[in-house]
Amino acid sequence: MSARPNPGRNSTLANIILWVLQVLLAAEFLYSGYLLFSGGDTVDTFEQLGLGQWLRYLTGVLEVAGAIGLLIPRLAGLAALGLAGVMVGATATEIFVLADGNPVLPLLLLVLSAAVAWFRRASILALLGRGGTTA
Repeated sequence: MSARPNPGRNSTLANIILWVLQVLLAAEFLYSGYLLFSGGDTVDTFEQLGLGQWLRYLTGVLEVAGAIGLLIPRLAGLAALGLAGVMVGATATEIFVLADGNPVLPLLLLVLSAAVAWFRRASILALLGRGGTTA
């Protein structure tokens, strides 16, 4: 008797892996949002940008909202897409603006968030009213 591939099992495993990634990303973005609101070193970092502290608070709100969205099945794809956008800004800031910037973490978070958005693209399309199914 030969073993037959089970596509249902593969998609279930992929979905589990994707949810684990989403939970880990949510934890990271919640922690990052906490750091942005608590001040400390982030105050100095945003001072270097020269745009004021409002951007620090806006970034914190976007990261916390995105983290919560990652945990809501219908919103997970859109939240990941939004967080990827925030990380594009963070990566560019680390590379081009900050004197002692290190783009490794925001770049990693960008790639992981973009991957979640890609694999949850059907839910994004469904939310935008362009077909697809929510997963």
